[in-house]
This record gives sequence, structure tokens and C-alpha cells, in this order.
Amino acid sequence: MVKYLLLFLMSYLLGAIPTAFIVGKMAKGIDIRQHGSGNIGTTNAFRVLGIKPALMVLVVDIIKGFLGVKLGFLLIGTEWAAIFGGISAVAGHNWPIYLRFKGGKGVATACGVIIALAPKVILLLILIWVVIIWITKYVSLASVIAAFSAPIAFLLFKQPVPYVIFSFIVAAFVIYRHRTNIQRLLKGQEAKVTDKINGIRR
Repeated sequence: MVKYLLLFLMSYLLGAIPTAFIVGKMAKGIDIRQHGSGNIGTTNAFRVLGIKPALMVLVVDIIKGFLGVKLGFLLIGTEWAAIFGGISAVAGHNWPIYLRFKGGKGVATACGVIIALAPKVILLLILIWVVIIWITKYVSLASVIAAFSAPIAFLLFKQPVPYVIFSFIVAAFVIYRHRTNIQRLLKGQEAKVTDKINGIRR
């Protein structure tokens, strides 16, 4: 129990590091929460800060999830511990204590978790994500469809039971965090990846 508590704290606090907020301050001297969509994820970082800072945000957020899994293996050494560490990192990103629990949507961090657990699965999910963006230009739609596809992909590649359970949990996390995006998509009001910043918080 003590090891699991330590794993949660370490993974959560790691995942809670607000990468886009820090990069926004360093690169542009701005609070990214006050620009674009107000979200501290890669998409808003791309729109507000540009491609290079956004890539930095993406890479670091992926690493957070990856390290959460590795901490689980290191501290406890089981598959269940690995997914617990990964989920804790995603929870930290989504609800960071450093920003009063107002965080991102967990896509990149979840991606890092899946890279650590099942590299073959992430290749398929990235392909789905890219194709949906290419067709629709909606990052949010691509993220929701990729999340919905995650459990199917884990089953398709015959992953261990703990990993399959994780896929359902992380899919629920990502879809829940995109609930306002889903509402805007249904209303035809969602911003496309090609849209320029117009000062409206989406």
C-alpha cells in the first residue's frame, strides 16, 4: 500500500507539471490559459505559441505518461502497477494541483503511457488520429475517435488484461475531457486546426 501511495504521488505530481503553461511563459512571456482556447495542451500551444514550442509541449507531455508507467515497473514491478502509474500521470495532467486542478485533456500523456505499454497499439492509434485530422481538420474529433478506438486496438493486438482495462479507463478520461468539444462539434462551432486565433476562448 505504501509503495502504491508513493507511486501515485510521484506519477501524479510528474503528470501535473503544466508544460504548456511553463513553455508559454518561457517562449512568449504569456499565460497560455488566457489565449486561444485557454487549454494547456499541444493544440492550443500550436495556435498560440507556434510549432516549435508546441512540439516541446507535445514531447514533454508524452514523456510524463511514459515515465509514469516506468515508475510503476520500477517501484512495484507489475503490470497493474504500471497502468496505475500511467493513469496517475494522466490524472495529474488533467487535474494538476499546480494550476488549481484545471489542466489539459490528457491525449499526449495517455499517448506516452501507451508507448510504454504497447508500441504497436500506439502506431495504429496515431494512424487513425492523423487520418481523421487530414479528412476533417478537427483535432478534437481525431482525439475522441482515437480514444474510442483504443480498447479495440488493445484487444486486436491481444494485449494483457490489465492493459485492456487501462485502455477503457484512459478512453473514458479523454472522451470526458472533450465533452465541451463534442458539444461544439455537434453544433458546428468547433475550431479547426487550420483556424487562426481570434481572441475567442473556445
